[in-house]
Amino acid sequence: MKKKVFITGATGFIGQKLAMALKDTGVDVVALVRDPKKAHYLAEKEIQLVKGDLFSTEAMMAGMAGCDEVYHLAAFASVWAKDDTFEKVNIQGTLNILNAAQKQGVNKTLVTSTAGVIGPAIDGPVNEDSPRKVDFFTPYESSKYISEQKIRERVEEGQHIVIVNPTRVYGPGPLNVSNSVTKLVKQYLEGKWKFIPGNGMSTGNYVYVEDVIQGHLKAMEKGRSGERYLLGGEDATYHQLFDHIAEIGGQRHKLYKMPLGVMLAFGKMQLFMAELFGRPPMITPGWVRKYHYEWKVSSEKAYKELGYQHTTLRNGLQETINWLKNEA
Repeated sequence: MKKKVFITGATGFIGQKLAMALKDTGVDVVALVRDPKKAHYLAEKEIQLVKGDLFSTEAMMAGMAGCDEVYHLAAFASVWAKDDTFEKVNIQGTLNILNAAQKQGVNKTLVTSTAGVIGPAIDGPVNEDSPRKVDFFTPYESSKYISEQKIRERVEEGQHIVIVNPTRVYGPGPLNVSNSVTKLVKQYLEGKWKFIPGNGMSTGNYVYVEDVIQGHLKAMEKGRSGERYLLGGEDATYHQLFDHIAEIGGQRHKLYKMPLGVMLAFGKMQLFMAELFGRPPMITPGWVRKYHYEWKVSSEKAYKELGYQHTTLRNGLQETINWLKNEA
């Protein structure tokens, strides 16, 4: 019999590509989607669609029937929410998936978290065991951290669950909040991106989306239950990132250094207006504070245990820019 897998978040940046990749390997894929009409491209790939969300118990149970594996990617990853959406979706929603998987006798479950839960690189590149030395910057980070704690409790009870933690993902795909790096690349090429945060020397880790997809597949196959695996790419400062984009894109635009103090004041104003009128802010003070730190990452554990590999930043940006010029 063919393997059957269940996936959440299949309409997202990473989830869409993962669902397609799974289907291409010859397995039967069942995707939980809130609106099947907006996921017609999945149906066209003969991916079975089940209407529902992370609180649709019957839909999840029906979709997981006979499944060998579950990939849980759905999450609320916005910069802000006016209520407890982060906690409801990222914590309780994950527990609902794990409950359904356990009841349906699913062999393995993989949950997509974020490298942000581990924190910035204060004493060199962080790895999966690095202790967090500063408080969380965003409710997204803190909710995913609590979710990981809940996952480990389930592992101790015997459920097989693996966690993957991608860094800053970029590449061809929907230009949504999860693909903000590619949106930045597009805006720069069009001359619409005008500033560089602080002095431009803050370092981030950038990973090509196809590497993240392969990392998911390898983590499901080889990952040890209860372990997390950082799926990273290449460390780069903002200056290095924009230099790559300018060189590959064939056009260089002037960027203005934006003092972090100014950005912080803007973030506070944005947050105030959001809480007053309910409009999502462009940025929050927490996100600005992240620019004060280095975000260097080591994926050595994934290299050794999973056989994970990453694309160089230059090659990944080349593929991304080619796609932007031809498709986006």
